Amino acid sequence: MKAERKDAAPLLVVDHLKKVYPTPDGGVEAVRDLHFSVPAGQLACIVGPSGAGKTTLLKCIAGLLPITSGSVSLLGEGVTGPPQAMAVVFQENGRSLFPWMSVQANVELPLKSAGLSRDERRRRAEEALHAVGLDEVGGSYPWQLSGGMQQRVAIARAIAYQPKVLLMDEPFAAVDAQTRADLEDLIRTIWMQLGVTILFVTHDIDESVYLGERVIVLSNSPTVVQDDIAIDLPAERDQLTTRNAPRFAELRGRIYEQIQRAKHNRGTESIQVADAG
Repeated sequence: MKAERKDAAPLLVVDHLKKVYPTPDGGVEAVRDLHFSVPAGQLACIVGPSGAGKTTLLKCIAGLLPITSGSVSLLGEGVTGPPQAMAVVFQENGRSLFPWMSVQANVELPLKSAGLSRDERRRRAEEALHAVGLDEVGGSYPWQLSGGMQQRVAIARAIAYQPKVLLMDEPFAAVDAQTRADLEDLIRTIWMQLGVTILFVTHDIDESVYLGERVIVLSNSPTVVQDDIAIDLPAERDQLTTRNAPRFAELRGRIYEQIQRAKHNRGTESIQVADAG
């Protein structure tokens, strides 16, 4: 299914990306041919079978892994290393917080590396902590916080950088169900308030439907895009009403069916989804 979004030009373009990991036997093809684009301001989710190369894809998009062929471009510029206009939140990113530094200092650290003034770093960090509901913990240390709060700090650190694109790689996989629901609602709120473009990788089908405007379904490895599904749920969502809606169940069922199909097809089918939204 190709969704049309006519009010926004592509911000991020993945153009026939291929990734092969070198081996003594010649190489392992992890990603075969991925082609899609994400308009400015969209929240798109990526799902696929276990081992489908979701994390590999995200690292290639972030400029953290070299690609074998094809290209990734952001704002019309080719990505060959980590772009300044992009931030990444990984699974259990809270572990990357420095325990000897305060929460405020952890959030400010990338801003300091970027050369921002002390006042500007403080202002951005305070605004980001407010956005994730942690106004009162700036002087605390990460080890004093719960896992869910640490992940909120990691998100605050990412948005304080004011990226054009926020990449998220299964950021809620290690938290309990209630914390996960709260963090999902937090991401929706941040996205709607800040207008940042988000590419969110998850293995959870329900999460992808709840969060996204769009779900990109990947095939089994070597990976291609198997389906691209517009999520036509209301913009205002809540955990109880949205998840109990008949349309939510229909979309979840379609994606589940595609995941099952992907498990039996190894990179043999793809659809063209240029400028999808």
